[in-house]
Amino acid sequence: MPHLLVAGKLHPSGVALLGELETRGFGVDYVEDVSEPSYAPLIHKADALVIRTQPLSAATIARAEKLKVVSRHGVGYDSVDLAALNARAIALTIVGDVNSVSVAEHAMMQLLAGAKRALLADRAVREPEHWGWRNRLEQQEISGKNLLILGYGRIGRHLARMAGGFGMQIRAYDPFLERAGWPEGPVRPVTLEEGLGWADCISVHIPRGDRPAIGQAEIALMKGGVILANTARGGVVCEQALADALASGHVGAAGVDVFDEEPPVDGSPLFAHPNVILSPHIAGLTAECSERMAILSIENAVNYLAGTIDPRLVVNPDFAHA
Repeated sequence: MPHLLVAGKLHPSGVALLGELETRGFGVDYVEDVSEPSYAPLIHKADALVIRTQPLSAATIARAEKLKVVSRHGVGYDSVDLAALNARAIALTIVGDVNSVSVAEHAMMQLLAGAKRALLADRAVREPEHWGWRNRLEQQEISGKNLLILGYGRIGRHLARMAGGFGMQIRAYDPFLERAGWPEGPVRPVTLEEGLGWADCISVHIPRGDRPAIGQAEIALMKGGVILANTARGGVVCEQALADALASGHVGAAGVDVFDEEPPVDGSPLFAHPNVILSPHIAGLTAECSERMAILSIENAVNYLAGTIDPRLVVNPDFAHA
């Protein structure tokens, strides 16, 4: 029977599923630590690897003598050396649309927390000498404000629905979707330059590229006092440029869930700013979403080996069949 290596702690429902697989004759190695060195010594036994956010390098792939499929516990795969997998004809699968609502809710929270200056308000109660902060009237309403969504896929569309419930005016930037066909609905597309100058709030949901999509030049196009939310990937928004804009007041508040280095062990220029709500890359890690990802990532690995995988979940479609 196949051997499954699971790298990274799973929701209890996923652990239970591993136990069921063992009763069916599957070999299972389960390593809770989220690091490449923790699972690499076991890779030579694996027919399938289920992996969370830790790297999968070409060096580790070279040791995977039997590996046929890598199943990501999520939808992103920038930490996986896809070229090395392709060179070995090893499939890479993702779990599909399991976290879009969770991420959209987190982005909505960031926007609300930024507008309401939630961290400063909390401090004003915990430290009575700051109680008078309330009279500075820094907190804002988001009703009627302009929201630009960068990336109008599933997450962006869920966010648009939520923000619409708060009475926000919404536009989106997504050149790939414009070429493929813009979805029906009230949200219309804009150019990046037009959107940046129009928005009171901006939420980022685009993939990481070779350079930050939002850097000093893009921030300069934004309105003064803009609120920026990033639940996409570290490196999509330049951390130093954002920190500088927060220091000058050009960006009024921000929510950041993703970082250039995770965890940012040497700190981040964003740490110095009280108008930034930070979270440890958890936008898609609700209890409900974590359960879905654990189960589906295991099922993807098993289904691939059985030849029953949904080909839409295979990143490198040339290897959609075992």
